[in-house]
Amino acid sequence: MMRGIFKVMALVLIGVQGAVPLAQAQELTALARVNPAQSEIADGWFGKTYITVALSQGVPFRVFLLDDPARLIVDFREADWSAVAAEKLLPEAGRVGAVRFGAFQPGWSRLVADLTEPMLPSEIGMPVNSSTGAATLEITLAPVDAATFAARAGTPVDPAWTAALTQAPKPANTTADQFVVVIDPGHGGIDPGAETDGIQEKALMLSFARALQEALRRTGAEAVLTRDDDIFVALENRVAIAHQMNADVFISLHADNLIQGGAKGATVYTLSDEASDSATEHLAARHDRSDIIAGADLTGSDDQVAGVLLDLARQETEPRSKALATVLVAGMTAVGGPMNRHPQRNAGFSVLKSADIPSVLVELGFLSAPRDLANLRDPVWRALMVGAMADAVMKWRDEDAARKPLVWQ
Repeated sequence: MMRGIFKVMALVLIGVQGAVPLAQAQELTALARVNPAQSEIADGWFGKTYITVALSQGVPFRVFLLDDPARLIVDFREADWSAVAAEKLLPEAGRVGAVRFGAFQPGWSRLVADLTEPMLPSEIGMPVNSSTGAATLEITLAPVDAATFAARAGTPVDPAWTAALTQAPKPANTTADQFVVVIDPGHGGIDPGAETDGIQEKALMLSFARALQEALRRTGAEAVLTRDDDIFVALENRVAIAHQMNADVFISLHADNLIQGGAKGATVYTLSDEASDSATEHLAARHDRSDIIAGADLTGSDDQVAGVLLDLARQETEPRSKALATVLVAGMTAVGGPMNRHPQRNAGFSVLKSADIPSVLVELGFLSAPRDLANLRDPVWRALMVGAMADAVMKWRDEDAARKPLVWQ
């Protein structure tokens, strides 16, 4: 059979020739299925590692590297990974220590390979079977020194891609004086969040967020989701969306899996540079790893900027956030919770670091706690909790408006 090289590539920024512009690559948009039986990541001789991804048809793709930690990223245009298991794609950890894949943005999926040592692609190609149209992405990785790897690493600079990542959703019929709540369903796409018994945090939180959005809209408020699909949104972009929407309130929703201390019950977190306790500190660290899990480039992060935001938040926004947390805890307790033994806590979650928008992170429960898992699966419990949270937010709005004239006195 004749095999040709599939030429359409969105971006390859690691010294491989033949890249073409993103606009040209996006002309092909049909969905390709990944064939698990013919896909594998394996180490070979002379320090080389081979990545093989079999596809039902050729698709545009881009390949790049990220450092700290070292990762190889492959973005695919319209590739379905639903039939693939990570342990089958990577049967044995080696120079690739772990791999994950899934939806990233509408129309795009992503593969992230954690590298245990610095390696660069020496060959990249996508041969296409001229008879069947089936294609195979083939990447050969070869060892390099750390300095060479770091010099080649970095997210591709593409204005169209950047705009797609940060574009805010458009609210319907918003008026200038309308109360706007941005609801952030945790995780999404390639980052599933906590998983227990086939239940994924990302799906539960999206479902809950949609219900809360509708409940708030029935009160006359406008509610906007940071994601309304199974896609990945970087932590900083979730906050950026809140600013772009001129949000009055930001609420991030989670249901984690935390064994430490037998965590159970709903908890509402506000921002602090110090965690309330060791379990909370561990939880914050896990949440902030979401961007690494999904292959986000963190080299532009600035701890000094984060510190300035924390200082600004304390002046006015922090008391308002804590007042919101107090009202939410009271409302959720009133409908039966169940709440955590210490339902109001603080931690340095990145999504709470907005200096001018009252922000809370709500752990609706823990998938690691059987009672919480049963509640989160129960539509009656979810409806009660949605109603309680919507009522609490609107109560806080009225109380916050009444306090506002006194703030500067």
